Amino acid sequence: MPAPQAPAGLQKALEKIAGSYGEPVGIAVSDVRTRWVAQVAPDRAFPQQSVSKTWVALAVMDAIDRGQLTLDSPILMVKADRSVFNQPLGRAIKDEGFQTTVANLLRHALIESDNSANDTLIRLIGLDAVRETLERKGIAGIKMGADERHLQALVAGLTWDPAYSEGRNFENARVKLSPQARQAALQAYLADPIDGASPAAIARALASLKRGDLLSPASTQFMLDVLGRVRTGPNRLKGGLSSGWSLAHKTGTGQELKGLSIGINDVGLMTAPDGHAYAVAVMIAQTRQPVQNRLAMMHAVTAAVTATWEGKTPSGEIQAAPKTLARPRVRAKKH
Repeated sequence: MPAPQAPAGLQKALEKIAGSYGEPVGIAVSDVRTRWVAQVAPDRAFPQQSVSKTWVALAVMDAIDRGQLTLDSPILMVKADRSVFNQPLGRAIKDEGFQTTVANLLRHALIESDNSANDTLIRLIGLDAVRETLERKGIAGIKMGADERHLQALVAGLTWDPAYSEGRNFENARVKLSPQARQAALQAYLADPIDGASPAAIARALASLKRGDLLSPASTQFMLDVLGRVRTGPNRLKGGLSSGWSLAHKTGTGQELKGLSIGINDVGLMTAPDGHAYAVAVMIAQTRQPVQNRLAMMHAVTAAVTATWEGKTPSGEIQAAPKTLARPRVRAKKH
């Protein structure tokens, strides 16, 4: 049976929000139970950045369901597993390595958006396994092009060198590139992101996860619990939640060049006080808007979903966000 049409009021509100923001924005909302999807920019592939860690985790949990791994499987991280930017576990690796488990890698990759944890998981199962999992689960419209280290090198206009994982070697190499080379690499990535995904595809995949269509009950619950503890982006979608609502989510934050930020995303599952759940994806391809304006746009989406659940017609108005919310808690992949 085909899904019903999305509420007209919500669809109109999302279009108004996207139009008011004034820069390329993709938005999708799906009712987990009835499966309708309201969406803006349905055919555009937006850069996922760290949102893609969700699909790495999904593939790992699928491998666990198939008996290939366990959450307690021991993993030795070595210096070659270090990545770039945010990588607390990478900094913990000593000469003898760092002993951990699959469960700990998953928690760090999702909760902290740890790039070394994510890249170690990809090393463990292979990037092809992530792609194959998405295909086997019927998840279309989501690309997995590279691990974090190779993705960020490509965006910057560099070719990955293992030395970049040490100290500030990556940033120093990036600074040495000409502005023209940096700009050309960034625009090429935005034109056809190797980690591109449509917001609607992400919303449908998250709704499927919530319904239990993708993983075993135990693995589904593990992923939802971990996503519910994510610490990044506390003022993005989560900052607009009303009392009694909860959010299990994953953020993405790309690099910045001369005031242009790319891949500013938040995707997740909003759950109402009565347990009714909505999958939500908000993706900004590139923006020069101040952080408070980005947050205000995301809060407007949260408010539109809340109003729909309440049986009201959402306004689609973007309210000014307090400047105190403008500082992100996680270091962006800047300059």
